[in-house]
Amino acid sequence: MPGGPAAPPRTLVGVLVENDAPLAPLTTLRLGGPARRLVTAHTDDEVIAAVREADTAGEPLLVLGGGSNLVIGDAGFPGTVLRIATTGFALDGTVLELAAGEVWSEAVTRTVREHGLAGVEFLAGIPGSAGATPVQNVGAYGQEVAQSITEVVAYDRTAGAVVTLTNAECAFSYRHSRFKAEPDRYVVLRVRFALADHDGLSTPVKYAEVARHFGVEQGERVPLERAYDAVLGLRSGKGMVLDPADHDTWSAGSFFTNPVLTAAQYESFRTRPGTENAPAYPASEGCTKTSAAWLIDRAGFGKGYGDGPATLSTKHTLALTNRGSATAEDLLALAREIRDGVREAFGVELVNEPVMIGVKL
Repeated sequence: MPGGPAAPPRTLVGVLVENDAPLAPLTTLRLGGPARRLVTAHTDDEVIAAVREADTAGEPLLVLGGGSNLVIGDAGFPGTVLRIATTGFALDGTVLELAAGEVWSEAVTRTVREHGLAGVEFLAGIPGSAGATPVQNVGAYGQEVAQSITEVVAYDRTAGAVVTLTNAECAFSYRHSRFKAEPDRYVVLRVRFALADHDGLSTPVKYAEVARHFGVEQGERVPLERAYDAVLGLRSGKGMVLDPADHDTWSAGSFFTNPVLTAAQYESFRTRPGTENAPAYPASEGCTKTSAAWLIDRAGFGKGYGDGPATLSTKHTLALTNRGSATAEDLLALAREIRDGVREAFGVELVNEPVMIGVKL
């Protein structure tokens, strides 16, 4: 783990510190073992102090936000888990700054309902914290945060200093970023967005399903609040909006990313039986993106697949769910079965989207 330049130990005054703390309740999958030590920080200074203390001690550190994109192993985490609970929603015209601990779905609601601003409306209902959005370059329905993020303020553990990274420096790509590429270096503190006032209209609709919903062509705009409501409805219908009473939402969202195939890989894929109508979308550098959900379903893993404590969602084949008593190993066994089945059927390797803590797929 990076420690950065020598820094004097700092006492975590007023910070909640718990030993052998359960982590499952802090994740949307609701599984995984305990943390040896759980620190909850409510200010940027507390976050930095906790990181420096762990780095100085040379102990493992896991940064936890909303817990919506994690699979924590049954053995738990043997070091310090830093739960970021900072708050802050600051809007200056169309420029928005969010503290890393802000609940993302609530922040999106405020930008649309209270301020009538576009830029993140198609990201409504996504669980997790604001600080996690640049790490994964969170996206849905044709929109991703890379399109509106201007800067990310982070603690650089290598430099031992707070730094501000521009959009270009974040190196965003499909479900990826500099933060994901260097997971042990940066701890996100604040995220800044450039939103837009389109007189009550959304950004241009890019996703075919949303365009069909409104009966418009892709590239057209629709009323902002209707766009927000439509996305919430679509996500709810797929079990992608958190509901403690609905086990289909006890998931990490989409468990696999949509495969991006090189020209040669795509040509090989199209020689497989049954791929004539496979979804295909242009991607960067001559690549083609196809649908993980389509592959999973066509490989024989339909909605609700599985008869154990971990199954596919009954609403969406991309979500692996905890039916109430699943362990991490239960979930991973199902994930491996699906990954291997898709590889055998189509020659495509599915890649997990959630971050694995103490386990491997």
